[in-house]
Amino acid sequence: MGGKITYVFLSTVLVLVFGVVAMEGVLLLLTGEPAAMGMGAVAFLLPCVGAWFLWKNTSFARRANRLAAELEAEGGLPVDDLRRTGGGRIDRDSADEVFARRKAETEESPEDWRCWFRLAVAYHDARDTPRARKAMQRAITLREGRTVSA
Repeated sequence: MGGKITYVFLSTVLVLVFGVVAMEGVLLLLTGEPAAMGMGAVAFLLPCVGAWFLWKNTSFARRANRLAAELEAEGGLPVDDLRRTGGGRIDRDSADEVFARRKAETEESPEDWRCWFRLAVAYHDARDTPRARKAMQRAITLREGRTVSA
């Protein structure tokens, strides 16, 4: 729950910063000076891009959390039985073993969103965030019944 509170707090602060920057951009646009107007246009566009990025990430997180809740209700969430180092980090060999099982499971059932979800967790445990996000997106797409591009 602490992570959600932190996310909401930081997102709120970020939206407020976006608002301030956008207002400053508008003020720069109203000066009539070409250089100031150029900076104002950029200052106005950056919060728009940032807000879009925040929206996409928030949407992704909400959809992934819905899958996690559904999988938990079914009793299918992966169990965290990975070995840890003295500092609490996941042991790389342990993560690789689980990853190999999850990858084989996904190759056997490539249309099962549950397998892709568990593969995403395995990628995350192996510290491969880009592939974890892609696997989770694939799980979301499969669960929502949309067509999946290879």
